[in-house]
Parts: sequence; structure tokens; C-alpha cells
Amino acid sequence: MKTRITRACQCSAAFAAAGLLLSACGSSGADGSGQTGATSFEGRGPITFVSGKDTTGTRQPLIDRWNKEHPKEKVTLIQLPSDADTQRQQMIQNAETKSDAYTVLYLDVVWTSEFAAHRWIDPLPGKQFPLDRMLKPVLETAKYRDGLYAVPSSSDGGMLYYRTDLLKKAGITQPPGTWAEMKSACAEVKKLPDAKDMSCYAGQFQKYEGLTVNFSEAVNSAGGTVTDGSGKPDVDTADAKKGLDFLVDSFKDGTIPKEAITYQEEESRQAFQAGKLIFLRNWPYVYSLAGKSEIAGKFAVAPLPGLDGPGSSSLGGHNLALSSFAKNKATALDFMKFYTSEETSRYFLKEAALAPAYAAFYDDKALVEQYPYLPVLKESILRAVPRPRVVQYGDVTASLQQEAYAALTGSKSSAQALKDLQKDLQQKSAAQ
Repeated sequence: MKTRITRACQCSAAFAAAGLLLSACGSSGADGSGQTGATSFEGRGPITFVSGKDTTGTRQPLIDRWNKEHPKEKVTLIQLPSDADTQRQQMIQNAETKSDAYTVLYLDVVWTSEFAAHRWIDPLPGKQFPLDRMLKPVLETAKYRDGLYAVPSSSDGGMLYYRTDLLKKAGITQPPGTWAEMKSACAEVKKLPDAKDMSCYAGQFQKYEGLTVNFSEAVNSAGGTVTDGSGKPDVDTADAKKGLDFLVDSFKDGTIPKEAITYQEEESRQAFQAGKLIFLRNWPYVYSLAGKSEIAGKFAVAPLPGLDGPGSSSLGGHNLALSSFAKNKATALDFMKFYTSEETSRYFLKEAALAPAYAAFYDDKALVEQYPYLPVLKESILRAVPRPRVVQYGDVTASLQQEAYAALTGSKSSAQALKDLQKDLQQKSAAQ
């Protein structure tokens, strides 16, 4: 969905030549703490909390706790569809009509810059949040032009889930560190009678935001880049082709099952839990759910593999932001503090395996003993590469999805898809 640039965002001719850049246009003069003085956090009363579908069932119990303690400032959970693209579209539609129906927004980290640039969300008083305790890469996702426009709720790093029981039976003592090692391990495991009908690997390859994530991870893990640090596209390269070729060739040779072209997070998780996959790329929330399934005690996680060594995850997670058009902003700010607190982060870690934003959690020996995936997750987050942090993110991700999908389904070669993607992104830059 193409989004509009607000009148307040007047870019210079020099920036127009590179219109995807984050610094091309902005809103307020917020400093690093978000102390702009422009927003009046006044008004108390009912508010809404808008998020995608809660597949973990953990948000409503937390909101119930808030509502019990704040009977005159109740929060109503509004659940949007599960796929990220539709969530973003509905939030944008609400903002463009300046509706007060949405109060606190549960934003994918990559949307923060776009929403801030269009003044759909308010700058926040950073000194009222414990930002100094958070992992730096996570905190950076909540900023736009050095101002704080959201508060990290959870982070996310992709991890490689694998069947420890099957690798052990096949005589494999370590998880794979490269794509070639993963394919070799699959070949050995599939020699086992109880694994001969299993597929090797899957991620999320349906044409939606998950494909942007998986495509970007493949490119980055082969030494390529999608956009550079300033947002300039750089995908028509030999390294980027190596990454896309890994996915394309894996579909062709059966490493990735054909049905994975329809997989989002949940479909791929269910396939892994049902014993259809030896390896799975997914987020940490899967750990808790898989631990309650038929494969409990039979899996573990490792860093994502890459071409020549450990790969790079796309940086995921969610931030809480405050709609510029909302009422009862004093209540909203208090709720955001409650929802992003260390206590709440501990709750989500325990109940939903959501990655905490707070650095101390990853080095807590008691927590690591209870949640053994934390060191892997920390490594994933610290090594992660952000998706393009651009103002017109919707246009960029739509192009990435279209060209990657064309290559995966065979309607274009990897080389042609990347060439077309580079041209398309450059045209979008010039048009801004």
C-alpha cells in the first residue's frame, strides 16, 4: 500500500534524489531523549491497545491485571489480522482519517520510522523509561532522527530450530554452521527410517513481510546487502545473488518443501512440531509452544547458518507507540510504562518466549538455566541486520516481496529478479 508524505514533511531537492533515506524528511526537533515539549500527555480514561492477533494468549491476561488495578482507565485489546502487512495497512488507515479509535500501537520495529516521519505517532519523554538498561540495537529501532517515538516491548532474532534427537541418531554432534553443513546433515538424517519422509528446512516464504525477512537474511548471510546504512539499494550484486540462489536452489532440489511457499510463521511452526521438518528458521516465540508439543525435549536452537559461517538474522520485535490522534494520553503513557517494564518482560519471556529488550536478562544465570536459548538469542539480536529503515517502508517491502517471490516460484531467474529489484528501488528513490 503506497503511503502519502504529509505536508509537514518538506524535503529538499538534494534529499529528493535519495528519497528512501530516513534523514530525508522528518517531523519534530526531538532530541535523543524524546524531550520535545510538543506533546501534552493529558487526559485519563479508557484507551485501546492495538496489535496483531495474539497467538500466544498472553496479552489479555496482562491487560486484565491492568484493568483490575485501574477500573476507570480500562484498556481494550483490539486484535488485527495475524499478517504484518494487513496490520500496518489498518493502522495507517486509522491514522490517515485521524481517528481516535486506536490509542497505543504495537508496531513492528521497522514501522517506527515511517509512522514517526508522517507524524502518526507522538514523540515520547525518554527520561520516563529505563532506556539505559536496554540492548542498543533494540533501542535504536524505537528512534527516528534521534528522537524517541516508541518504547521497545520485545525484540526478536531469527534462530535455527533443529531436531536434536534425529541429529544424534544420525551421529551428528553439532548443529550446522553453514548452509552446506545443513544440507549435509539433512542427507544423513533422512537415511533414518523415521525421518525418510521429512523435509530438510523451511522458513517463511509466502508473499508477505516474512518473505522480506527471509530474503534479507539470505542476502545478508551471503555477505550482501539489501540497502546500505543510509537506505540506498544495493541488491544487484554477486553476493546478493548467492543468498537468493540458496533459497531458489533449495526449493528446486527439495531442501525446502514446495508447500513452504505458503508458509507464514504459524504454518512453519506447525510443520516443525508435526515432525515434517528437520530444521526451521523462526522467532523465539516458537520455543515455548514447541516445548508443549509432541517434540518437547527433542529440539534445540542454534544461530542461523550462512554461506561461510554464522548467518545474520533480520532484526525483529515490537515497539509500543502512541497515536497522535488518541485521547487520554496520560493513561496511555502509564500503560506503556507498565507494558514495557522489566516485570512485564519477565512475564512475556516465561509465558511466550518473547525476547526481552533488557540486556540483563541475557546474562542472568538463573534465567539462562531456565531458558537455555537466551545466549543464542542474544547473539542473534547483536548480529542482526535491520530491515531497510526507510520512510516509505511499505513501498520497499512490497518490491522485495514481489521480486523474491518471482525468483522462488521460477517466473524469474535470481539475476533478473535482483536486477529488476535494484531498478525498482532506485526509481522509488528518485520519485520521492
